[in-house]
Amino acid sequence: MSTSPSDRRGVDPSAARELFVARLRAELHTGEQRTEEVSGARRAYREAACLLSRFDPQRLRLPGEETASGGAVLELVDDCTTLGTQDQAGWSLKSDVRDRTLRELTGPEAARRGLECQLDELPAEPGPERFALACLSGRPPATEGLTTDDLADALQAVLWLSRVPGVTGLPDLAELQLTLERARLLEPLERLVRLPFQGRTRELAELRDYLAPSDGPVAAGARPDGAAQPDGSAQHPGPVPPLVVHGPGGMGKTTLLAKFVLDGLRDPAGCFPFAYIDFERPTLSIQEPLTLIAEVARQLGIQFPAHRAELDALAHECQEATRSQREGQERVSQLQELATTRAVLGRRSSQQFQSLAAGRETDLIRRLAGVLRRAVADRKGGAHAEDPPFALVVDSFEEAQYRGSPVVGRMVAIYLSFQSIYPRMRLIVSGRAPVEHPAKTVESLDIELGELDPAAAVGLLTSCGVKDPEVAGALADRVGGHPLSLKLAARAATLAGAGAEPTGELIRSLPERRHQVFRRVDQLLVQGILYDRILSHIGDEGVRRLAHPGLVLRVITPEIIKEVLAGPCGLRVATPDAARALFAEFSRLDLVEPARPDAVRYRSDVRAIMLRLPGGDRTAVMRAVERRAVEHYAARDGLEARAEEIYHRLRLDENPRSVEERWLPGVERFLAGAQQDMTPRAAGLLTARLGGATPDQVAEGADQEDWERIAAREVEDLLAQGYAQAAFDRLGRRRPWTPCSPLHALFAEALNRLGRQEEARRATADAVDAAERAGCGERRLELLLLSARLSEEAGDLPGAGRALRVAEDVAVGLGQDLEAMGALLARARLTAGADGADVEADRQLAERLRELPDAVLADRPVLVRAVASQIYDRAPGALDHALEVVGLPADDETLDTLGAAMRRATSRQPALLGRVMEILDEAAGPSRQPADGAPTGITGILRLARDRGTLGTLARRLLAVPDKSGEIVAGVAAAMGVGTGGRTASHAASGPEPGGRTPEEGSGPAGPDDR
Repeated sequence: MSTSPSDRRGVDPSAARELFVARLRAELHTGEQRTEEVSGARRAYREAACLLSRFDPQRLRLPGEETASGGAVLELVDDCTTLGTQDQAGWSLKSDVRDRTLRELTGPEAARRGLECQLDELPAEPGPERFALACLSGRPPATEGLTTDDLADALQAVLWLSRVPGVTGLPDLAELQLTLERARLLEPLERLVRLPFQGRTRELAELRDYLAPSDGPVAAGARPDGAAQPDGSAQHPGPVPPLVVHGPGGMGKTTLLAKFVLDGLRDPAGCFPFAYIDFERPTLSIQEPLTLIAEVARQLGIQFPAHRAELDALAHECQEATRSQREGQERVSQLQELATTRAVLGRRSSQQFQSLAAGRETDLIRRLAGVLRRAVADRKGGAHAEDPPFALVVDSFEEAQYRGSPVVGRMVAIYLSFQSIYPRMRLIVSGRAPVEHPAKTVESLDIELGELDPAAAVGLLTSCGVKDPEVAGALADRVGGHPLSLKLAARAATLAGAGAEPTGELIRSLPERRHQVFRRVDQLLVQGILYDRILSHIGDEGVRRLAHPGLVLRVITPEIIKEVLAGPCGLRVATPDAARALFAEFSRLDLVEPARPDAVRYRSDVRAIMLRLPGGDRTAVMRAVERRAVEHYAARDGLEARAEEIYHRLRLDENPRSVEERWLPGVERFLAGAQQDMTPRAAGLLTARLGGATPDQVAEGADQEDWERIAAREVEDLLAQGYAQAAFDRLGRRRPWTPCSPLHALFAEALNRLGRQEEARRATADAVDAAERAGCGERRLELLLLSARLSEEAGDLPGAGRALRVAEDVAVGLGQDLEAMGALLARARLTAGADGADVEADRQLAERLRELPDAVLADRPVLVRAVASQIYDRAPGALDHALEVVGLPADDETLDTLGAAMRRATSRQPALLGRVMEILDEAAGPSRQPADGAPTGITGILRLARDRGTLGTLARRLLAVPDKSGEIVAGVAAAMGVGTGGRTASHAASGPEPGGRTPEEGSGPAGPDDR
């Protein structure tokens, strides 16, 4: 029944293998389950395979066999899984079968014999099998100095052998696991310094000095001589500023940081705890500082294993809090999407969210710093030596470095909080520019990374393969000290030396170095010339003709070669087979990398340089390619195709307003980072749409409308963090604004925050009139809502009511049902709780909630929850309907609010406790038993219900509990309205809890504990 490769020629090996297995199972089982009894032959083959990570069943031998009989194919067909690629497929024992077989071996000798008879089939390179064989032969290899892969193999082997009866002398499993984790922690850094490190002596010394013991700068207002203040209080040194390493891309910032950290760890006298955070890692989000805290805790757990459990628990808590923050951020984003909710609720909620997020993050980082203090003290063993520095190294910080970035403000708060608990904490940040933000309470220290000195430049060329000292010196003289340029020069020189082109010709092709003012332009020119040289050495003429024009494409496939590239490049590619052949050759270039199956892309560093260079005739060819690309993608469906069409339209410098008409929701994720390939005007549209860092040249070159949207985002962020003056200053540019600009409302908001209320009301009134004249209905709607809010804050309720009625009329005129409901909600809230409450507004809200289709309501869950929370006591069924359509929010504040209401209700009416606990138990699931370590408190069970997706059902069942006090229904309503400024549960409560307890203090004697 065996098949050879030649028998399956032209057939997908994976498909053939699966077909073979399916037929084999059918023949062996004939519709019946195979017996559980294990035959002697089957057991023997299991034992032969139990210490193999993968094997060919046709070549698996039993001890004593001269050649394999192929019997493993039949015997192990149910015991194995297939793994590997189509070309290198293999079998592997299922984990439960392997574990049982290892435990049933008669001893080490049986394990050794089984492995030895497979020696001819074992891979030549190290693996778990060879490590296991060495251990079984009485020669366990030393684990010191093993690579990460070797350590992983060793750990796997030890895990297997620890199950074999009678095996002794194995490396300690826990220590081996820890060694592997440490190796994996350092692996990203060690990968960066595999080539000999060159130069940067001064910068390394500055980094080391930054970690040296220091009292730091004195706090603001303190006397520099350290004397006591006039009131007799003692001086305290201020926080040590962060250190920012900045410079252009390709200058070697990350390599410098890797060298610095590794040097410190290898020096026994200067070893220090550290955490290296690279925000290019997909598991870390620069917009979510909690992911940074979790990663710091994880890395410190590896360095301080005695405190691992505590640090892992803290990391887990950060991950849970991240989920809650995402829910809060989503709520803020939804409030910003409608004009009515943005003006009244959105900016308040945004500021509240940033404040709560920063508070949660600083609490967690202070606790983390406290664990580090204890861990360091334990390691010192009571010695009085100074605590070592803790280096928090944050790389790839560029995306947070824009004006008003909330991330920068929250990072500053994290750093100050950590340093307040662990004073020798030092923050090192790497980015392309210095950090500028109004939250910087202390000025940062800067290291600007320039070019390598001549000796280091020659050294880098030599380490990259340029062996002739004269050639290396001449190249360094022409190229300069930019690390990326030097690596390109080394590659070009290597190719020139291998071919007919003399190296001297390469050197003469490079321009002579000029004054410093021209260096940036020179580097682009030099790098472009070097890439051209590299491309010119492509052997296949067809691929060589495609190579340079292909740089404008973000992804290249056989179809793209045929339909887009070939024609403008002067190639005739008539058939798909010809396109595939060209693609196969193209894929072998070392300047490209896989993008997905059957697709490649140029390396980002290649495109970033080449797309900024003028190319003469090549520019015309490249523009022709881009026009073909627009036609190609415009004829196709899907978000990715539309994103590529938009990308190339912008590259062709089409009018941003016409390009924007092609925009579809969801294309954003395919255009992230594309700004760097664009002119400032085109980049302005992408930045306005996508957010993120905005270089000055992009902001200055953007169209007025795009500039206003970029500025609006920055101002919104500044206001959310409480920096009203900075927001006002930012608004003072590029006036007059367009009548429909979002900056009019933000200008009035900033004035109001600065205490200039009357000016804010006048500015709003003027903007309302201008928006009406210009026909900007949605902007007028937002301004009317803002006008109403400002009037309410000034005590002018009649004026606020008039503005809200006009706003509702405007929304109805625009055909915006949800905007009308938002305006009506604002009117209902205007007099809520007062004697003159607008009962009619509540009635109309309930009517709108009933009439709008559920599909429409589901798109705006935050607005629906806010409405239901407002009218629940006047509109029976509104809460249940809203819960059915949009559910409860899933953040911690919601759970705390609902849990507090349930505790109050069960404390006042102990008879409700059984019914409430029954609902909680059913929502948490049948496996929730105290013995399992599952939560037993109300909020803990609510979190479990959230995780299991039963929170909405739980809330709907709570509405039916016969609670005479109304606490539970009010609590559900308050939970629905969390973060929207609605009524809280306490507004509906009839008074304080018995004994004056607050909700945070837990339930009364009859209620469950909630810790």
